Amino acid sequence: QVQLAESGGGLVQAGGSLRLSCAASGRSFSRYVTAWFRQAPGKEREFVAAINRSGRSIDYADSVKDRFTISRDNAKNTVYLQMNNLKPDDTAVYYCAASSTVWGRTKSPYDYWGQGTQVTVSS
Repeated sequence: QVQLAESGGGLVQAGGSLRLSCAASGRSFSRYVTAWFRQAPGKEREFVAAINRSGRSIDYADSVKDRFTISRDNAKNTVYLQMNNLKPDDTAVYYCAASSTVWGRTKSPYDYWGQGTQVTVSS
């Protein structure tokens, strides 16, 4: 099992950048697939990006694939989301998630979730 804690959210102007971190504690972090999701007020939680155990396979939502970069450092038990050229539509609570089985673009494979960190992009 793992415990996840996000950090790095905040207020930023359109076109700016933020780097989110997801710190994991627990056993065998490197065995978990990890992902980022986000949820805006009144909307469903949506997929942002995922990365497999080794970091060799990565998947992005179409809305972010040219602007966001997901990475992981298993030695530091940390997953990152570098967000560049932010837009007001990126405003949401961002959640880190981990799967003990398979990765995907839906919430169901993910067994563990962080508390979320707020990202607000102003125009």
